[in-house]
Amino acid sequence: MIALAILSIALVSLLSLANRSVGVAGRLERITEATLLAQGKMSEVEVLARSKEALAEEGTFTDPFTDYAWRLSFQETPLPEVRMVTVTVRWGDEKINEAVEVTSFIADR
Repeated sequence: MIALAILSIALVSLLSLANRSVGVAGRLERITEATLLAQGKMSEVEVLARSKEALAEEGTFTDPFTDYAWRLSFQETPLPEVRMVTVTVRWGDEKINEAVEVTSFIADR
């Protein structure tokens, strides 16, 4: 009887661990997708900055990534011809860390 009680407690613990790992895997998938989208948007920004085209400040991605939105921010650096660019990709509330940021430096030529 005691062995059965110990076994049932262990099984309940293992089931809750399995549920938690599924949740963590979903969050990691979101973070990976957001990081890849941010890197792609940063590449696009670098190409458009070299061609001196106007850049939008924010927007959303197309299917199948419509749950994600992006935002650009530019900051001056001590070097007058270099700007710091940050691409933020969010999929929920940024206040609870549902966002990824990628930062790079772009030279104005």
